[in-house]
Formats: sequence, C-alpha cells, structure tokens
Amino acid sequence: MRMKTTVMFIGVLMSVILIFSGCSKEEIDNEVGERQEEDNEETGNVTTDATDKITEIVFWHHYNEQSNENKVLTEIIIPEFEKQNKNIKVETVSHDWADLHKKMIVATTANELPDVARLDSAWIPEFEQMGILLSLNNEFSDFEEVKEEILEGPMNTAKVKGNYYGLGLNTNTKVLFYNNELLESNNLPVPKTMEEFFEVAIKISANSGEQAIWGYGEPGLSGWNVCPLIWSNGGEILNEDYTEVEGYLNSEKNIALLDRLVELYNIEAMSGFNSGDMPMTDGFAQGRYAMLFDGPWKYAELRGGHPDFKSYRTTTMPEGDGGSIQVLGGEDISITQTANKEASWEFVKFMTSEFAQVEMGKVGQIPVNIQAMSNEEIKNIEDFSIFIEALKTAKARPTIAEWPQIDTMITDAFTSALLGAKTPEDALNEATMEIEKIIKK
Repeated sequence: MRMKTTVMFIGVLMSVILIFSGCSKEEIDNEVGERQEEDNEETGNVTTDATDKITEIVFWHHYNEQSNENKVLTEIIIPEFEKQNKNIKVETVSHDWADLHKKMIVATTANELPDVARLDSAWIPEFEQMGILLSLNNEFSDFEEVKEEILEGPMNTAKVKGNYYGLGLNTNTKVLFYNNELLESNNLPVPKTMEEFFEVAIKISANSGEQAIWGYGEPGLSGWNVCPLIWSNGGEILNEDYTEVEGYLNSEKNIALLDRLVELYNIEAMSGFNSGDMPMTDGFAQGRYAMLFDGPWKYAELRGGHPDFKSYRTTTMPEGDGGSIQVLGGEDISITQTANKEASWEFVKFMTSEFAQVEMGKVGQIPVNIQAMSNEEIKNIEDFSIFIEALKTAKARPTIAEWPQIDTMITDAFTSALLGAKTPEDALNEATMEIEKIIKK
C-alpha cells in the first residue's frame, strides 16, 4: 500500500513539474517507471505482466520419497531448473512403482493426468495405445537435436510405431550378485554358464546344514525376472515381430528351463517369490541366499541396511545356449496429451541434460545422456562398470501394448508350475493359448 501511495504521489508531482517545466510526458513516465522499479527492489515485490506469468507443471514419478534419488530431484535438480526457467514451477508427486501404473490409468478416465511422468519403459506401448502420451517427434522442432544426445538403446524403449512417446531417462539391467564367502567355503566356482549356475545353487543348498541356505534367491516370476533365464537358455516368448507365441513360449527350451526351476524349488534350493519369504537384501546379507540377480540399486541397499556385509561380488549373467542376456530396464520421461506442452518440454529436456543426469548418476541412476556417460564423475563410479558391460547384450521386453497382460500370464504360468499346480508343459501350453487370444484379436 505504501508503494502504491508513493507512486501516486510521484505521478501527481511530475504532472505539476510537467506544467511548469515543459518536460515531455514520455520523460516523466520513464522517470516514474524507474522509481517504481527501485521501490519494487526495496520491498521485494516483483512486477508481473503477461511475459512474467508463472506456469506450473506437475511431475509424477516413482523415486521413493525417502530415497537419495528423490532428495537429489527435489533439492538439486528442480531448484536448478526453476533457477534457469524462472517462469516455470514444478510440483512433484511420488508414487510407488506399481501404484503409478494404476494411477495413470485412473487419471486418464478422470482427466487428471500430470503434465510429465517418469514411466517404466515397458509401459510406453500400453499408454500410447490408450492415447495418453504426446508424440514428441511430431510436436517439437528440436526433437532430433535432443534425441542425438541420448543413447540409442534407451531412446528406442520409447519408440512405438515409428514415433517417440518419451525420452530415455535412465537405464539399467541386472547382474549376478553372489556371496563369495559361501562359494569359497564350499569349493564352488563363480558360475559362468547356466549349467554351473544350477549346479552351484543345488550344492550350496545341499550343504547348508541346520539353517537353510537357498542357492538362488528370486523375488518374483514376472518377465523382468524370468526373461533373462529364458533368453540366455536360448528360448523366446514371441517371434521377432510379436505376432506369434505358439512354438516360442511353449518351446522345448522353455519347458526344460521351467523343469530345472521346479527342481530347484522342490529341493529348497530356490526361494523368495512367495509372500512371507525372506526379503532378498536381508536374506543375502545374512548368508541365507547365495546368489541373486539384481540392479545397481542393490549396492546402496546393502551399504545402507547392512554396512558390515562385505563378502559379496558381482558377475554378468551366466551364459547359456542363447548367450549371456539380461533384461534391459530403465525409465522414460513422457509428456501427456493434456500437458502444458512447452513448459513440459523444457523440463523433460532438462531432466535428460548432462547436469541432471550426472547428479542422478551419483546416487545410482545409470545415465542415458552421452555426455554424462563420458563425465569423469560418472566414469569413476566403480559400481556402474559391471552393469555397463551387461548392458551391451541386454534385451528389451516386447514393446507391445499387450505386454502387461502377457507378463501376468507368464507370471501365473511359472508360479503354477513351481507350486506344483500344473506341469511345466501344461502351464506354458495354457499360457500360450491365452496369449494367442490377445495378440490375434
């Protein structure tokens, strides 16, 4: 109020001076404007006009609220983005991984989608089919320039029917974590082949004594978990263009693999996927699981929860008839159809910039920005080296909209076989018939 009074007084005073001095109105207006700017600086007020309008965008993600990644996002990356883009404010909303998928679907029907979302790369085809996501290459003139700054593999996870519905944001895969002390005490080798992997799991469990030790700890039976075993063993789920499942999912290779897993489970050499089973990280650190497959985040989990546990090592996926093939994971960052497009695009570009990628890399997110991968801070992170090696042969899950349904059917088939409800052959044959109905409709 004091500022407005001061400005009004100056205006009246200048009008009087104008009358007696012959000064132009333009000169007086300029002087009033300059004084008003000075008053704004003194009081901390900011003059806004059409060009100073603040645009708010909402970013949904699944960085855990208690994680270092979320801390970096909210305390380093977004403040820097807002500093460089003073007219854009970012509201972040954290969801659990599984909840985010559900909430995106619910938000579609309620027309309450966020502007930007960090999505599991496997979700992109499904959401594209639902019409949720914006085709970035058709919307933004500088898309190709931005695309060239990102690794080709992660970028292709966002590509559906020739268009890009996101940018690669971070990438990952899994490697074999093993308890070196357990292997050495049992005179067992670090498994380099699939056959050695099964043999080591069986022998360690057989020698466990009174306290059970499972040779293989596996937290789930979805595609993320079983695809590496299928591919490395020489099997497939679908043909190359994802139009056939008969003879692929229910192949002799896959039936034989599932037979081996059933054998492990029946002799108590495998555990972890049932509700109530010992959690992976705790069980591994306590010497109850000898081997497990996991991503780069496992280092942080072990150091944070079990800092005294040092007897673990890593190696790439044991090689089978199909080679050493792990699953390609990671997230993409996408813009929704209802977003404030330009502001969202600026944020998406910033999240894939060298600065943001390096900061996230420091807390365990493997970058996709090419310059960030060459950054000395990233190159000096020893934890990444084994995963970067594994990424050379990692393979993406089928990029089709029906994948979530197919994934569920694979999970059900493997679960029913391991729990003895069906034979491996019957379980895979029945899943094949159900998947045929989906991809042929």
